[in-house]
Amino acid sequence: MTTELRRLRNYIDGEFRDAADGRTIEVTNPATGEVYATSPLSGQADVDAAMEAAAAAFPAWRDTTPSERQKVLLKIADAFEERAEELIAAEVLNTGKPTALVASEEVPPMVDQIRFFAGAARLLEGRSAGEYMEGMTSIIRREPVGVCAQVAPWNYPMMMAVWKFAPALAAGNTVVLKPSDTTPASTVLMAEIIGAIVPKGVFNVICGDRETGRAMVEHPTPAMASITGSVRAGMQVAESAAKDVKRVHLELGGKAPVVVFEDTDIAKAVEDISVAGFFNAGQDCTAATRVLVHESIHDEFVAALAKAASETKTGQPDDEDVLYGPLNNANQLKQVSGFIDRLPAHAKVEAGGHRVGDKGYFYAPTVVSGLQQDDEIVQNEVFGPVITVQSFTDEAQALEFANGVEYALASSVWTKDHQRAMRMSKSLDFGCVWINTHIPLVAEMPHGGFKKSGYGKDLSAYGFEDYTRIKHVMTSLG
Repeated sequence: MTTELRRLRNYIDGEFRDAADGRTIEVTNPATGEVYATSPLSGQADVDAAMEAAAAAFPAWRDTTPSERQKVLLKIADAFEERAEELIAAEVLNTGKPTALVASEEVPPMVDQIRFFAGAARLLEGRSAGEYMEGMTSIIRREPVGVCAQVAPWNYPMMMAVWKFAPALAAGNTVVLKPSDTTPASTVLMAEIIGAIVPKGVFNVICGDRETGRAMVEHPTPAMASITGSVRAGMQVAESAAKDVKRVHLELGGKAPVVVFEDTDIAKAVEDISVAGFFNAGQDCTAATRVLVHESIHDEFVAALAKAASETKTGQPDDEDVLYGPLNNANQLKQVSGFIDRLPAHAKVEAGGHRVGDKGYFYAPTVVSGLQQDDEIVQNEVFGPVITVQSFTDEAQALEFANGVEYALASSVWTKDHQRAMRMSKSLDFGCVWINTHIPLVAEMPHGGFKKSGYGKDLSAYGFEDYTRIKHVMTSLG
């Protein structure tokens, strides 16, 4: 008996369409390893059509008032709440994540973030009008940049789509959004929901692979390209966008240091760090993956962390006892396994280090100790449920190890010493520093990194302003 596959379609200019040349990609459920849908493999003709639609819709959308855009975004947020069960089901098929966690940890923040940007639409700020030159009055205009080409990742397909389209639409831009080729289902459903609320052409979704994304970024129409993805992908986007001097917004990889000092409450730290490291199978750019522990508590901490890992469960979406689901795809399972297979002789696997089952792409919660600063697994992003542990002797060495990678997205410090926490937060070269916690995000605060973690901010008023341009207008009073 053959199960009929779902047929996902692009959403362009207010209607659903197949790829112009009819090509498709098979979409796999990572919890089962089985194909459940097909989605368009969009080519140049599809990108052209989406960009044309977004460009045609831009003038009218740009000229709406902030209050009108706010109302639209609030309607979108309400619609997401009303259709939450459908969105959750689509995301679970996309990712294999635990259903209960998608319902509690993703949909409510997404709705809140849309409502935040709805409010931000009416709160743009700038220098006050005034006579900065005698006889001349200057004013500042904040304007939308235009059409935005946006590429979302597979680790949080729904939430990262929100982080992209919400500030863009709030600022008066139009959008062409591409989900990952492995996770298109929830984005296509979002298009159905949003398309019933916004004018046609304002929000467009095209599905496809890496070449589809490249065609979007290289297209002459967008004024801005925004991507959440790997460092390699970000570099390619920046290079492509440079050819016609597009704005670029990059949220790339991470290798978050978790610096644990000797005065830390070990039990509490282990509990929080293990969740922050294993949540979403470690497929999070801010995950607590690289733990640095003072030498005086190293052995005790490693033993406690290994125990926590052994008690952490991964499994099917409907199992309410699991913390995380599968890795997203077969290539990611191969990548994570490869890091463990290539460990140097001085490293020790304290827990996990193996695939779980033979159905789907599950990997055990893993802790590796005995590592040195230049080891591959310390320097490179694993993007899996793997926590590494290193020992440090003093604050200076902790900072040296923490900053000694090419990534600079997120970090955390664990200590009861307030002055030390402040010194560390000043010196840690990361876009976010948490103190005695790791991974919470709020819509009002910015998210984004330095170095090879990219540039530009998501969330917050700073993220909203990234989707605007500044114009100076000066008029003579004479």
